[in-house]
Amino acid sequence: MSKEENLECSFCGRKKAETDLLIAGVDAHICDKCIEQAHGIVEEEVSETKTGDLSKDLLLRKPVAIKTFLDQYIIGQDETKRSMAVAVYNHYKRLLQTTDDEDEVEIEKSNIVLVGETGTGKTLVARTIAKMLNVPFSIVDATVLTQAGYVGEDVESILSRLLQAADYDLEKAQRGIVFIDEIDKIARKGDNPSITRDVSGEGVQQALLKLLEGTVVNVAPKGGRKHPEQKFIEVDTKDILFIAGGAFSGIERIISKRLNRQAVGFSASLDDDKIDEENLLQYIIPSDLKAFGLIPEIIGRLPVLSYMNPLDTVTLRAILTAPKNSIIKQYTKLFTMDDIDFTIEEDALNYIVENAVAYKLGARGLRSLCEAIFTDAMFELPSAEEKVLKVTKEYAESKLTNTTLKKLRAAS
Repeated sequence: MSKEENLECSFCGRKKAETDLLIAGVDAHICDKCIEQAHGIVEEEVSETKTGDLSKDLLLRKPVAIKTFLDQYIIGQDETKRSMAVAVYNHYKRLLQTTDDEDEVEIEKSNIVLVGETGTGKTLVARTIAKMLNVPFSIVDATVLTQAGYVGEDVESILSRLLQAADYDLEKAQRGIVFIDEIDKIARKGDNPSITRDVSGEGVQQALLKLLEGTVVNVAPKGGRKHPEQKFIEVDTKDILFIAGGAFSGIERIISKRLNRQAVGFSASLDDDKIDEENLLQYIIPSDLKAFGLIPEIIGRLPVLSYMNPLDTVTLRAILTAPKNSIIKQYTKLFTMDDIDFTIEEDALNYIVENAVAYKLGARGLRSLCEAIFTDAMFELPSAEEKVLKVTKEYAESKLTNTTLKKLRAAS
């Protein structure tokens, strides 16, 4: 018997004659059957590792738990929190689903569009959800985006910021959340498709289509303009959740016009279905976004439509003290760090809220008002011997002069 016929697989012991192929190494041999078996084991291990990593990093909770978490940071907006909780839960369930050849059901993305006045908490909702899920989160401003080839930022720069938020971990970035702010500012200028180039309006919407739906995009790692010699990172957007937000100023007129059309004629009556004139946004439907200037294709790629209620006196008062990181709790912590005994009376809190409502400063204005009231104390008390600050309504009135209020209103 020749030396070659004596060769056998070092793993299973099969003789060369019993195999179709025997590959030689330095001091060992492996047959084709062992190679096939090893390949199957490797594929299974890699698949399990990927799913395991995703499950480990992603802190996915049920919709009720998501809403409960949001309640700690955001006052009111129950309808939005419910819609967001369901959409986010379904989106990340889609990522965790195992692929099965027999099951042909493929879950599509549920991108979200939020409509609400400035300062109602659109960005805060998205940021809080990302924090809870432990996924990368980036905020981009739609107003700086232009059609490719024009002065401004290309649409792909959205993904550059997400990569930066994920510390350039591609796998992590590809399951992150992107919040596109001021989406209403890229509405087309008229209700009809433009015959001239609308490079910062309809052109941007067209460029966003593939991104929202899911495609592989060449992204410049550090952002900026593209050029031929630049190195790109390929980012797949099919598992990125996009949340678009905008004030859509004036959309109430479109909603009102649509609702009034339903009450035309002698027999028409709206008595059975009372309309809340103070909050028309709750009646928003996708056709209102189309009338405002979003193209039908982009509305279709943002299937979850929700709204933010305007902030009333009760909500603003709760925002001051109720959330986990409320404004007053933050100032209390700042004063405590300097061993200052800080208290604020109920009348003073109500006075701050009244001014926020009267000057239409919103939730952001609460912070500005508090800053105007507390700045002098924060400057003087850390160096003073007597470290006590009791804020009364009279104290707040003395710090909030008419001139200060006018400045705050102009800045908001």
